[in-house]
Amino acid sequence: MARCCLARTVTVVSLTVNLSAVGLPASSCHLLHPLLQPLREVAYSVYPAHWFHLYSVNMSSYYDSKEKSHHSKALTSPYPGSSVERSKVPSDKVGWLVEWKDYSPVEYTAASILAGPKWADPQISDKHFSLKFNEKDGQVERKSLSGLYKIENGRPRNPVGRTGLVGRGLLGRWGPNHAADPIITRWKRDKSGSRIAHPVSGKNILQFVAIKRKDCGEWAIPGGMVDPGEKISATLKREFSEEALNSLQKCAAEIKELEQQLDRLFNQQHLVVYKGYVDDPRNTDNAWLETEAVNYHDESGETMDNMPLEAGDDAGKVKWVDISEKLKLYANHSHFIKLVAEKRGAHWMEEPVTDCQK
Repeated sequence: MARCCLARTVTVVSLTVNLSAVGLPASSCHLLHPLLQPLREVAYSVYPAHWFHLYSVNMSSYYDSKEKSHHSKALTSPYPGSSVERSKVPSDKVGWLVEWKDYSPVEYTAASILAGPKWADPQISDKHFSLKFNEKDGQVERKSLSGLYKIENGRPRNPVGRTGLVGRGLLGRWGPNHAADPIITRWKRDKSGSRIAHPVSGKNILQFVAIKRKDCGEWAIPGGMVDPGEKISATLKREFSEEALNSLQKCAAEIKELEQQLDRLFNQQHLVVYKGYVDDPRNTDNAWLETEAVNYHDESGETMDNMPLEAGDDAGKVKWVDISEKLKLYANHSHFIKLVAEKRGAHWMEEPVTDCQK
């Protein structure tokens, strides 16, 4: 077991050294990045995209090397909200570097997107519409957290690989669709106010606010899409307020009081646990989800005790959920929660830790 750990460590260090040895200054990364594209795609076939940011590297957002290095939920059928079946993509042909001349993905963009809501892009074929990919396009952020993505036949290409479907599906933007996920946590306590430790791991149990999505019935972090020109911090606060506190249905006096409580929570020191690609079932070859997951922790529990949870907007239900490896959440939200538990030193696994995991 020690040998397998060493091999894995050497592999990661080797990739890190090879990339960093390029010696690109931050200001020139954007311009020279296409020269590194072949190396970057090889790396993607082994490790997740967000490991190889050339803009900023946040090691708190790493994946376990044991986890899948490519998307899986983005390959599921039928496509959400439809009866559309994706073309089947074998796991060994997800990566774009693998030649597949017979690849014939299904074309699908939902009627609700083609209807042209204000938050969605028009079709690329629209003569009166032009896009600026890999950069800020007016108020719309079209840069990817994974670095530069390729454009083929006028369409952006999913940086993680094939999905069996082209078009935008249910996603409004061509290319990256930016979201924000606020992870609100507190310690689980008994009636006397003392923290409750897990009987097996001995670590304190952490809880987070989860919502049950109306569209698929899965439990998830109460996040949402970043509006054009909106700061991530504002999105995090707005989405939690709308989905977990039902702020859209409250009167002016209630909203004012709620804002004061939210300010105390969201103005404190926070932890950015992840920035990058999301393995979302809505992803296509030309449109995909990216997110910034941020943890706001109520250490004493007093702030959230005065904030009654109430489902609203896209949420069917909302509640505090104990954090553990048994969680089954939407997309790759379980991974974000795991990162929070690790950073907070909270319970996650019931199994004893082996020497290889230390």
